[in-house]
Amino acid sequence: MKFTNGYWLVKEGIEIQYPMDLRDAEIKGKKLIVYAATRKIRHKGDTLNGALLSVEFSSPMPDVIRVRWAHHLGGQRKGPAFILHESADTPVQIENREERIVLTSGNLSVNLRKGDEWGIDFYYAGKRMTGTGNRGTAYITTQERSVYFREQLDLGVGEHIYGLGERFTPFVKNGQSVDIWNEDGGTSSEQAYKNVPFYLSSRGYGVFVNHPERVSFEVASENVSKVQFSIPGETLEYFVIGGATLKDVLKNYTALTGRPALPPAWSFGLWLTTSFTTDYDENTVKHFIEGMFERDIPLRVFHFDCFWMREYQWSDFEWDTRVFPDPEGMIRRLKEKGLKISVWINPYIAQKSPLFKEGMENGYLLKKPNGDVWQWDMWQAGMGVVDFTNPAAVKWYQGKLRRLLDMGVDCFKTDFGERIPTDVVYYDGSDPNKMHNFYTYLYNKAVFELLEEKVGKNEALVFARSATAGSQQFPVHWGGDSSSTYESMAESLRGGLSLGLSGFGFWSHDISGFEKTATPDLYKRWVAFGLLSSHSRLHGNVSYRVPWLFDEEAVDVLRHFTKLKYRLMPYLFAMAVEAAEKGIPMMRAMMLEFPDDPTCEYLDRQYMLGDGLLVAPIFREDGTVKYYVPEGRWTHFLTGETIQGSGWRTEKHNYFSLPVLVRPNTFLAIGADDHRPDYDYADQVTLKLYELEDGKKAKAVVYDVKGNIELEVAAERSGQTIAVESRGSGKPWKMVLAGIPRIQSAEGVNWESDGLNIVLQPFTHPSKFTVTVSS
Repeated sequence: MKFTNGYWLVKEGIEIQYPMDLRDAEIKGKKLIVYAATRKIRHKGDTLNGALLSVEFSSPMPDVIRVRWAHHLGGQRKGPAFILHESADTPVQIENREERIVLTSGNLSVNLRKGDEWGIDFYYAGKRMTGTGNRGTAYITTQERSVYFREQLDLGVGEHIYGLGERFTPFVKNGQSVDIWNEDGGTSSEQAYKNVPFYLSSRGYGVFVNHPERVSFEVASENVSKVQFSIPGETLEYFVIGGATLKDVLKNYTALTGRPALPPAWSFGLWLTTSFTTDYDENTVKHFIEGMFERDIPLRVFHFDCFWMREYQWSDFEWDTRVFPDPEGMIRRLKEKGLKISVWINPYIAQKSPLFKEGMENGYLLKKPNGDVWQWDMWQAGMGVVDFTNPAAVKWYQGKLRRLLDMGVDCFKTDFGERIPTDVVYYDGSDPNKMHNFYTYLYNKAVFELLEEKVGKNEALVFARSATAGSQQFPVHWGGDSSSTYESMAESLRGGLSLGLSGFGFWSHDISGFEKTATPDLYKRWVAFGLLSSHSRLHGNVSYRVPWLFDEEAVDVLRHFTKLKYRLMPYLFAMAVEAAEKGIPMMRAMMLEFPDDPTCEYLDRQYMLGDGLLVAPIFREDGTVKYYVPEGRWTHFLTGETIQGSGWRTEKHNYFSLPVLVRPNTFLAIGADDHRPDYDYADQVTLKLYELEDGKKAKAVVYDVKGNIELEVAAERSGQTIAVESRGSGKPWKMVLAGIPRIQSAEGVNWESDGLNIVLQPFTHPSKFTVTVSS
């Protein structure tokens, strides 16, 4: 929200009070509390009839500092609140020096300047990251007597801001005004399904505003050298998060707000859906599935979208027996083909649904202030909204889903959860403005926890659209309603990269777009992008998305990239484990891996898939792609061609190719099975070592489908000698030295050359060996 009229003036009807005169400071255990008057105090009389603002500094964990501003503290504090993982044992050091007071947590410190130049500065390892000073923090009153707290944190020259959820606007957020308020707005507007009040700075820190209600950000817009954020109310709390690298900042942020669960390995396979408004019954479903298998396209998940239930009755969680007369038998027959089954749900109950009366009579639906059930006709006629603050309503809702799991359903697409009303009363008395964004957290948590209970923690998975801070704990999330255009394909990628920089490890999108129907050209290009994403789903609105309805070449392209992804699963699943353990996304913006390369700060049409693969989707009908290669000698995974960075490249690719470059000093684990995503990754795995440079190390870890380590291999190069050490379960594997045609000598291993690479013969036990390669 903007409060000023240019730099000098404030808007008419706005009164702004700034902390100006530090009056007192108290150290209470591990907390520092400071009091500041909003005017200069020259004598005792100036202490009367004026506001006193307090700011409290503390630390919930090392390298994270909490800042809590307050004006009046007598108001009722209604929930909800984000769930934070704090440590009471966090070491904190507080020093009261002559010119400043310093609170330090880990390598992060906050410096409170005393004297006339009031200000707060945040340092990491002795380097200033950001801060606030004169006319930065503010308590604001409007002529309608509404009150706001505002903060302005410094932006340095050339500093860029990222994140704030899944945003489809420009990737770098500088110059934008962003309201953290979930909306069902598609992928082509400033609205977003997944709003997260966290941003990441290219300078190496993050800021999390700890408020689930609407937070308004002005990023280098109202004041072009500041990131401004404001909320209504008498208090404002935010965290400054440090780290040695941008990855470390994300690790710390997700340690605070929650790390994503590890999705089951089967979920990384190819998903096919009925699409949304298409006509389908069991024969249609059977025809499409058999068509995929007959064409040797290894489908892994089939999803039933909304109309698996009868129209006007969403959600009643009952199969429409007019088209699915034997749902239990159908599910059993589909699972006999090796498929997992997903069904669509949402948190709304239509009036025609038999569950509406049940939910109304038992108090399971949101109510108006007068006690009536809140209803409207948008989406479903007369629909109500489940109140997930009521424990009985949660159990009731979970009970309906439990029946589906008993039938053989494996997971749920948890759609919607954005259009949550604010003129309602919650069972637990929650503030409806705070619940608007937070609702999706409770909704997906309820479904995810049921899945953990019924199918186990290693098998739980939702396919969610809406989210807020902390929702990353319940993967997977997909990008929402894109259109079948190249422009929408690009905006989807921007949104996914922004979400990854907001703490979300896993992300998907509707291959070929949701709205309308893609051309055969776009379908094939989007297939390549989609199968080189975290999760891969064919889904649409008005038409089916099976490839033979586009053209026969689309069949071959889909088969090609599906099998490519399955062969890459040992590597991809290792990146998934890293996302679950550290909060680092599988699909990574280039600046996350190359923070010291200024060119990477702007790149949003290419990405790193894990730490070792660069992917540049093609967004043009002529097959031309322009992309940037960072420094080093990279290898095109599909062709073996080596490419020297740094610099821009322009290439033209057919439908079976796109830039997929392997980073130098990378151990890439390549599996032996291209017919399913969940197999024994360690058995017959090939570990291919790319361009290991002198003095560098490389490591590969291969996991089983439960996330347990099966094989570890490390290599180190010194001159022309490469020393390798491995330990593992004893399953056969082999190693390839990419781009090295000759070995001068080898100790402890047999080898052969294929003219381009050195193939080291299979190992079945822990081993050490060295090879001396030609220079």
